[in-house]
Amino acid sequence: MTIQLAFPYVAQPLKVTDAMCDQNGHMNVAFYSQLFGRSFEHFYAHDMGFSTSYFESGFSSFTLEDNVKYIHECLIDEQLAIHYRLHRVNKKLIHLVAIMLNEKQQLCAIYETVLGHIDMNVRKTTDMNGEFLDNLLRIMAKHTETTLDFPLRLNIKALR
Repeated sequence: MTIQLAFPYVAQPLKVTDAMCDQNGHMNVAFYSQLFGRSFEHFYAHDMGFSTSYFESGFSSFTLEDNVKYIHECLIDEQLAIHYRLHRVNKKLIHLVAIMLNEKQQLCAIYETVLGHIDMNVRKTTDMNGEFLDNLLRIMAKHTETTLDFPLRLNIKALR
């Protein structure tokens, strides 16, 4: 099994620029989080449902925890591909996992984030309901058809 099967959503490819590199000649750690965060905007807004209209209805998400595991350095001019999976969802939390691959298909980094579903009127976590939750559960079911070949560091309780 290739690792990409476990990560069905693929973001647009990115290129490591000189501005992203540090004195060691590889991508600075600050850019890993930036790239992982920016690369899933389409998936987040369109597929997951965190659209402008959803925000205008009073709901959003806040990042509660992140973890990045650096595995292989990314060098200037390398093309990077970031793949995502919606790993777990419960009524208030979303666990996303992503991988960063270079053009040689080497695993460069693993990213995990836990998002809280937020009622913006009180700025606290709140339950996801109805079609919104059902959509996330459908995505998660598809994304988790393939198991991961490596352990994760973050975890949320499964929906019962």
